[in-house]
Amino acid sequence: MMTGKRLVISALVLALVQIGFLSWIIAGRAAILRNGKEVLLKIEPVDPRDLLRGDYITLGYDISRIPVKMIANIPAGTFSSDDTAIVVRLKKGADGYWTPVTVWFGKAPTPAAADEADILGHVAAGWDLRSEGMTIAPDYGIERFYLPEGEGMTIQNDMRVRPFGIRLALASDGTAQIKALVDGDKTLFEEPLY
Repeated sequence: MMTGKRLVISALVLALVQIGFLSWIIAGRAAILRNGKEVLLKIEPVDPRDLLRGDYITLGYDISRIPVKMIANIPAGTFSSDDTAIVVRLKKGADGYWTPVTVWFGKAPTPAAADEADILGHVAAGWDLRSEGMTIAPDYGIERFYLPEGEGMTIQNDMRVRPFGIRLALASDGTAQIKALVDGDKTLFEEPLY
C-alpha cells in the first residue's frame, strides 16, 4: 500500500516540476516581450507555408548576412568560424529601422549606448573568415513568423512591393523575441504575451 502512495506522490511531484518548467519558459518569453528594448528590422520574405503549422513567412533581415569585415574580434590566423555566439550591435537609422554597426564573436566588449541595442545570435562552424568580401549567416531565433491561415501568400506578395518590418523586443542579454509584424506604420499581427 505504501508503494502506491509513493508512486502517486512521485507522479504529482514530476507533474508539478514539468508545469513549473513550462511556466518558467513562458514567463521568460513574456518578460522579454513586455520589458525588452524595442527595435524595428526591415524584412524580406522567403517561404509562406509549413504543412504542419500553417502559414508563416521565413524572414531575412539586414543582420541575416553579416560581412566578415564588420566582425571586430576575429583572432589573427583564424580561417573559419567556430560554433559560437555572436553579438550584433544595432543602431536606429533615420527611417526608423535598426541596422548593424559592429559585430563580435562571443560577447560585446562594451555595453550598448542608449541609442544602440545588441542582439544575440549563433554562428555555426565553418564560415570562411579569410576574405573581407565573405559573409556569415547567424541564427537569431527570429527567422519565422506564423500567421493566421490563408494570410501567408497575401502578405508575401505585398512584401514584394513595399517595405514591411518586424518589431522585436530585446532582453538585456540580447535575446530577441518577435513582437509584431508591421506594414509601414500599421501593425498587422502582434504576438500575445502568453
